Amino acid sequence: MLQKLVSAPVRRWAGIIAVALIGAAIGLVIGGSVTHDVGPFEARLSVIGSVHGGGVAVHVPPLGDLTTRAYDGPLQLKIELTQLRQAEAQQLLRDPAKLANLGDDAADDVQSAVIRLAIQSVLAAVLGAAVLSFVVYRRRSRAAIAAGVASVLMLGTAGIGAATWSTRALTEPRYTGLLTNAPSLVGNARDVVSRFDVYRKELAGLITHTSRLYGALSKLPTYEPDDSTIRVLHVSDLHLNPSAFNVISSVSQQFKVNFIVDTGDLVDWGSTTESSYANRIGHLHKRYIFIRGNHDSARTADAVARQPNTTVLQGTQPITVDGLTIIGTSDPRFTPDKETRDDTASNDKIQSAGRKLAALVDRMKSPPDITMLHDPASAPPLKNKVPLILSGHLHKREVRQLGTTQVLVEGSTGGAGLRGLEHEQPTPLECSVLYFDSGTHKLEAYDDITLGGIGETEATIQRHVVAPTH
Repeated sequence: MLQKLVSAPVRRWAGIIAVALIGAAIGLVIGGSVTHDVGPFEARLSVIGSVHGGGVAVHVPPLGDLTTRAYDGPLQLKIELTQLRQAEAQQLLRDPAKLANLGDDAADDVQSAVIRLAIQSVLAAVLGAAVLSFVVYRRRSRAAIAAGVASVLMLGTAGIGAATWSTRALTEPRYTGLLTNAPSLVGNARDVVSRFDVYRKELAGLITHTSRLYGALSKLPTYEPDDSTIRVLHVSDLHLNPSAFNVISSVSQQFKVNFIVDTGDLVDWGSTTESSYANRIGHLHKRYIFIRGNHDSARTADAVARQPNTTVLQGTQPITVDGLTIIGTSDPRFTPDKETRDDTASNDKIQSAGRKLAALVDRMKSPPDITMLHDPASAPPLKNKVPLILSGHLHKREVRQLGTTQVLVEGSTGGAGLRGLEHEQPTPLECSVLYFDSGTHKLEAYDDITLGGIGETEATIQRHVVAPTH
């Protein structure tokens, strides 16, 4: 039946194209990779098919993987570091001139390797298509057609990649691997284009600190934040999960955060017994700023306030921490049970929290740098009045824009506590590191951290660079 509906020429051409595509894929598997020296390292570059679209993936064993969606298309560039030549590395360390040029030399090495890979991949795909077509059809003419199809495929893929290339994507890598390696692999918030000299100097440190290698390969901003960068850890909705404070402690140390902000729901029922959970805050040895969520009682807030180096915001006045001005207010509800959470009176109270802070902003000489709310539904009264609102409550991340006001909704740093086990897949543990410019106090970038897996040490980290406002 199908043969009657489709003409013979169409079936013939469809067969030739299918054989060409299969042959090209086989050719890429066999010949679509090269080994090339990158500074003191040996790297393997390959072109692989990807159902998720094009991009660059860098594997740095045993530290982890970095990926970035730099372009669209069916092929992905994969770079894997296979060996460090110790003798050459030691020689570089003894030669300051060579060490100073390491960043530029490594970039040139990668460029040469990519050009070589591109030529070899095209030849491999064309040859694979031609050989398979000849084996199937035993005709040179069909093999030539298949080679032409493969050539068009590779050139078309290259054209799509060039047309969709995104420099911004290179500044927003996604990291998967051990949490302890995350800061140095993902890098800091500064834009490498505007601070290339600093970047190049820091790049030399990859000899003594292997986790910076990816910076040499792709020119991503992998240098450490300077002393002036203000790093803030945003957590929310811990819900009594004992693992949450382990995560907070690890992230705050690895990312060297200046202080921590918590947008509420530390506990589940606000009971006196639960108040002892707040004692873990004192062991963090970091400034801790807290607002009460709808699951936190006045007893909970008092327990937090008793911890050293901790501030509980009540919406009455701003505070300044490491140069950043912060305001925040507690959720006006106390609704730990689901029955009283969504009534009309409760919705009015939610809006009142935003209006309370809006009135405080009107009395201030300049807008605060950070505004803390538990429920993002309280944010509308603050539209265009503050630059940044941090909130939680939803147990999932969201980014909202209210005019000039950016709202970052954090997921549950406690995996929503016992609630996280109600679904087929457990709720992940989530938090974010925010990077502020010490001069302008503007948010430059933030890393969304999602933790889970073996021993809660495996992390996925997505970099977001904040577009400058004018």
